[in-house]
Amino acid sequence: MLLGLAIGDALGNTSEGQLPGNRKKKYGWIETYLPNRYARGKKRGTPSDDTQLAFYLVEHLLEQGGLEPEQLAKTFVAREVYGMGMSVNEFRENFRAGINWQNAGSHSAGNGALMRIAPIIGPHLRSSSAELWKDAAVCSAITHNDPASIACCVAYVMLLSKLLVADQLPQPDWWVDTFEEIAGPIEGKTLYEPRGGSYVGCYAGSLVDFTAREVRKGLADETNTISFGERVYSGAYLMETMPCVLFILAKYGSDPERSILEAVNHTKDNDTIAAIVGAAIGAFYGIDAMPSQWITNLTGRLGMNDDGHVFELADSAAEAWLG
Repeated sequence: MLLGLAIGDALGNTSEGQLPGNRKKKYGWIETYLPNRYARGKKRGTPSDDTQLAFYLVEHLLEQGGLEPEQLAKTFVAREVYGMGMSVNEFRENFRAGINWQNAGSHSAGNGALMRIAPIIGPHLRSSSAELWKDAAVCSAITHNDPASIACCVAYVMLLSKLLVADQLPQPDWWVDTFEEIAGPIEGKTLYEPRGGSYVGCYAGSLVDFTAREVRKGLADETNTISFGERVYSGAYLMETMPCVLFILAKYGSDPERSILEAVNHTKDNDTIAAIVGAAIGAFYGIDAMPSQWITNLTGRLGMNDDGHVFELADSAAEAWLG
């Protein structure tokens, strides 16, 4: 799960933020890491803020034995973060200004909490309880104190926790049905509006309702990821990210490699969407389902001079949380 997140992030971050058509003209179909200026031009996988924040969370959970929100907030503020989003930056500024961690989070439905939430499952693997859902909600709210972000994080953690112990790949409708069942009551009655795609000016309401409706429609229409992304857009706003993640997993989840590459090639915020998809693929299939070059050519760094640290943390997490 953890390495799937890091791999998805690294596959996408060298072409992040490009519309799929423009990316295809420049690179063709991306199948592995692109030449990377942070790896001396070699085809090596390096992290963005997705991997950094997720593995800072891993470090925190291993050191503390569980979630300590104020300490994690201090960590997120003190550590270097590559290309951080506006919401995380706002949180950092608020916390540095003396606002307590309970109130420092941005009221943002960006995907910055969802992209790093997966490790929160770790300390609960041996004895899952309602405390896991509380931790997921609190961990999200540290940086993104928003109903949709909290709802998406808790529901995604539920999906991951089920995948980690599943014997069979869930049916396509399981992804959206489970998401809607968990996230809907948590989000409550909200008012979100699309900022891109076909529904600008045509929808205002629950992010969960929008996501569930569009994923079911996309699956029924047998559309592809590009067309689906054009409909809902595929950026860093959860009204875009969450539908794309669930659509890709529901439609292509039986092919682990393709699932991740659909996110890398056919979405705009491709590093984050691929990281979220990659965590789910890793949770169910394990690392052996991924091409060997994705693993051997991943630098595994969090900073500039700590190659392999991601692998060390993943091994430490497995030992601590699985035994």
